[in-house]
Amino acid sequence: MSDKYLNQYYCIMRPSFFIAILFFVQTSFAQSVVSIIPQPVKLELKYGTFVIDQQTAVRYKNRNLKAAAGLLSSAIRTISGIELNQKPTDKKSISLILVNEAGLGNEGYRLSVRPEGVTIQANRYAGVVYGIQSLLQTLPAIRTNAQLQVPCMEVTDYPRFAWRGMHLDVSRHFFSPEVIKEYIDLMVTYKMNTFHWHLVDDPGWRIEIKKYPKLTQVGAWRADRLDTEWRSRTQAKEGEPATYGGYYTQKQIKEIVAYATQRNITIVPEIEMPGHSAAALASYPQFSCTQQPQLPMTGGDYTNISSNFCAGNDESFQFLEDVLTEVIELFPSEYVHIGGDEVDKSPWRKCARCQARIKNENLKNEDELQSYFIKRIEKFLISKNKKMIGWDEILEGGLAPQAMVMSWRGEAGGIEAAKMNHNVVMTPGVPCYFDHYQDDPATEPLAIGGFNSLKRVYDYEPIPKELNAQQANYVLGAQANLWTEWISTTEHLEYMVLPRMLALAEVVWSPSAAKNWNNFNERLRYHFSSFEQKGLHHSKGNFKVEIKPNTKAGKLQAVLSTEAYRATIYYTVDGTTPTTTSQKYTSDIPIDSSMTIKAIAYANDYEKSARPSEQTFVIHKAVGKDVVYAHPASKYYRADGPNTLTDGIRGSTSHSKNWHGFNGDDLVATIDLADAKSIHKVSLGCLQKYRDWIFLPQVVTVEVSADGQSFTEVGTALNKISPDEKNTTIRDFTVEFKAQNVKSIRVTAKNGVCPKGHSGEGKSAWLFADEIVVE
Repeated sequence: MSDKYLNQYYCIMRPSFFIAILFFVQTSFAQSVVSIIPQPVKLELKYGTFVIDQQTAVRYKNRNLKAAAGLLSSAIRTISGIELNQKPTDKKSISLILVNEAGLGNEGYRLSVRPEGVTIQANRYAGVVYGIQSLLQTLPAIRTNAQLQVPCMEVTDYPRFAWRGMHLDVSRHFFSPEVIKEYIDLMVTYKMNTFHWHLVDDPGWRIEIKKYPKLTQVGAWRADRLDTEWRSRTQAKEGEPATYGGYYTQKQIKEIVAYATQRNITIVPEIEMPGHSAAALASYPQFSCTQQPQLPMTGGDYTNISSNFCAGNDESFQFLEDVLTEVIELFPSEYVHIGGDEVDKSPWRKCARCQARIKNENLKNEDELQSYFIKRIEKFLISKNKKMIGWDEILEGGLAPQAMVMSWRGEAGGIEAAKMNHNVVMTPGVPCYFDHYQDDPATEPLAIGGFNSLKRVYDYEPIPKELNAQQANYVLGAQANLWTEWISTTEHLEYMVLPRMLALAEVVWSPSAAKNWNNFNERLRYHFSSFEQKGLHHSKGNFKVEIKPNTKAGKLQAVLSTEAYRATIYYTVDGTTPTTTSQKYTSDIPIDSSMTIKAIAYANDYEKSARPSEQTFVIHKAVGKDVVYAHPASKYYRADGPNTLTDGIRGSTSHSKNWHGFNGDDLVATIDLADAKSIHKVSLGCLQKYRDWIFLPQVVTVEVSADGQSFTEVGTALNKISPDEKNTTIRDFTVEFKAQNVKSIRVTAKNGVCPKGHSGEGKSAWLFADEIVVE
């Protein structure tokens, strides 16, 4: 307790010890319930509380604040049944006031809570809305008969970034207008201000376009394959009923836009082009290069599917301009997202009209044809007083003059665009793809892959080190993307967003210097309770115990950790399920023999991990030994560090963990066994996932050395599995030889290219390896 608080405590204590204790308990309680996320720029707690009751009024003089007052009144009514009086009154009130104060900007606010009243001041409507959200986060989450007490405090707050985004793909799976509004409600609660609405893609067209009714009559519906994993879904057969899908009428979109506007959320619509357009081309095949009829896609099978607009056909551009004209009338956003990603240019290479376009426009290749396409669309958008934004592939062949780049393939595209003085939104797959796993893939709902835990999101810094101060100004903010191949229900959607949205909200709102992981976890407890009370599905992934290998002096140990704040870890090594009576984790666990460690975390008796974490260690003669690579593993797939291949941990069919990934380069790994050992067998574990561009090596070669200097080849293992095998496959490449004393081992796995007929045909393949087992 500070001297200031002690002085106030003792001043009250003199007249009455009882009053002092009562006052101290009340103010301590008030402090404990302040769990605002994102963390305000400045928050100073005071003694006392403001009580919201039937006598409380909400006051505002500026008519533009009527909608904000309505939001506040509705929220208070929901949790208490109290109707805030909106007529002028001298009684205690919550006052909403517009000011002109330097430093607050367009979205900042001041929140002052005193026993006699609450004041929210802001320069703009947006700031008032955010001040209300901070106020509401001090109250119960659901209806209660308890007294509504707001702790007295002074808050000054404003965002770090202008673009604080959440994306939702409604093409792969359709979500009703009610779900979209729930998504918007979650966004405003945590001061996110941009909803990137991915309305169209290959598997579905979700927006009514009156001039082209087939877009929703045909493109919005497909054969139902919900009982089949996305990538395994077969294409529809001619005459098969198209019963799955849906779309938003223009009336519904207008209602949703108005709903979002009241909550200071800008909706940025995305109309994909020139690729990812199979749904549009199923509706109007004349705009593809082949002009052949096709049925709407049911999943990830692109066999005989056209997904590109023909860039040589002027009618394609007229169609898109007509569509964009209707879209622009529905969305007041200054930006329109045109996609531009993952364009398979092979149809353009075969298309006479596209090749004629390249010749007539003096273009060098298909990359420049894509740039021509994007620039032509940008010119149209500019004529409609709109700005264009696209995924980072729009850099290929030359960036359109005024385009903004959304960097998703890492940060490289964003860095390049910022250095060209173009605005950028950072949304790299790591850690901003919320369709990735957030907990152990073996125990989580099926996801596309990857691994973006709550802490990984929280630790993200949107300004890359490669940018100087001037270039950094072009980074408008960051955004999380939620693709829905594997997400077909509202419950699953909520689970993938919560609580990671809260972590990103703090990244893009709060000052970077104010971020504190432990403090965030402390505040998160209130929000977990809120989710449970509201019936919102959410992950408890941050309570998961990470079981990681660690090597010290050539010895393997297991290090246990959890993201949960103030958690105690309990574990077993005998196969039993751990409880709070199991061994408490206090130091690293020696791995002297093959074993399975199971562990759980308890945090202040609040919650335990939903499922025990489990990790099996397999001991062999290279476990814990150092590995040196001729080519480093990709920065995106480094698993547990340089010694991943000797950590005793095998990978699963999910390539997001425990695998080292190499793109284009061969795997050349040398293991130093420290002392000579008798060795007769060496195996390398590898993975093939056709759709993820991961292929088994063509050949694996093993060399050994008795002195660590001169190496002798002892054998090779050839790949006997076809690169066209589409089922996920794990294979050990094993070389056996006559036992000999060995000090060092070199393993070389030859990488290759994606096979003929693959979407990446001829391009560098990925090679994934999990362990070099030495016996």
